Amino acid sequence: MGSIKQVIVVRKDLRMGVGKIAAQVGHACVLGAEKVRKSRRGWYDEWERSGQEKVVVKVSSLSELEEIKKHVISLDLPWSVVTDAGHTQIEPGTITCMSVGPAPEEIIDKVTKNLKLL
Repeated sequence: MGSIKQVIVVRKDLRMGVGKIAAQVGHACVLGAEKVRKSRRGWYDEWERSGQEKVVVKVSSLSELEEIKKHVISLDLPWSVVTDAGHTQIEPGTITCMSVGPAPEEIIDKVTKNLKLL
């Protein structure tokens, strides 16, 4: 098995503060990891064993995030969307980011390699 990584895709159009982004990325990491731990244990175990690589990238809109999600689904990659509770900077129910993986890097890169780092 090749390298396993997790990619978090963050919406920049929401103009979240740095702390808010960090919290949302944290939610996405945990949600995604738990999903993979339960559904694709081999990927999870390899990811954990190899240092839990994470990459955080950005998109400029909800529609761009939705396009990423469609591509992820078409490749049968595990994903999770983070929806904000609305306690601080954002309206309740706003989609802030999504996790892709942990999954094999060669598959994830088909979707995320051209996205800019956050």
